[in-house]
Amino acid sequence: MVEVTFDQLQGWLATFLWPFVRLTAFLMAAPLWGHSAVPRQVKIGLAVVLAIVITPTLPPLPDVPIISWASLGLMIEQMLIGVAIGLVMRVVLAVVMAAGEYIGLQMGLAFATFFSPDTGANTMVLSRFLYMIALLMLLAFNGHLVVIEILANSFETLPIGLGGFNPDAWEMLARYGGTIFSAGLLLALPLVASLLIINLSLGILNRASPQLTIFSIGFPMTLTVGLILLMVLMLDLGRYLERLFSQGFLFMQELLPLMAPIG
Repeated sequence: MVEVTFDQLQGWLATFLWPFVRLTAFLMAAPLWGHSAVPRQVKIGLAVVLAIVITPTLPPLPDVPIISWASLGLMIEQMLIGVAIGLVMRVVLAVVMAAGEYIGLQMGLAFATFFSPDTGANTMVLSRFLYMIALLMLLAFNGHLVVIEILANSFETLPIGLGGFNPDAWEMLARYGGTIFSAGLLLALPLVASLLIINLSLGILNRASPQLTIFSIGFPMTLTVGLILLMVLMLDLGRYLERLFSQGFLFMQELLPLMAPIG
């Protein structure tokens, strides 16, 4: 008869529990797996499978009882690491949504919104359209596999039981949020600049010929030109997204070593 002691059972549970917490926090925070349309049972099941696969490759774990304050601190530590990695991916995809917001406002599609359950707010149709394209491109580039690989390697860079974090890493992560505005504006800049020139031309035309009803021709013109320019933008969107994803993955690899405590 096989006998299992309490110490053996606690060791097995600890070996599985702490990686499971980091993986679950990442899956809840990441934009692809954390979508509200994905059932929680699927997220937890995927975290269990990944934890079972990753557990044999882990470095030695700290000798901490599961039911203790130290164990609670380790769980919070793993949650923060998982959420940080998932937040980077969310920022990368938020760039495309911000670009859609800029383009939609300039095209006059600000009224074309609907309630998005994953964000809990109204989202422009164009912004949501670009976001879905970015998600599909992420899958086409095998970006989800790259992120999982980075997450698995994080147990070597940030082993369980760090005892603290480097505050500079969180400042670096906060500053990375500015990528949403800078990179999103760069993506939308060709359309925004072209539509702005059209609006300025219509304003000058209105001053030169007041009897011309600018409101009746301005919206159809900006909408038509915006759709044509959007079709042209789609031709180069794949290369832009590939570079954007590469920068996001590179930032993850730079962020994880920086999170380790100094000294």
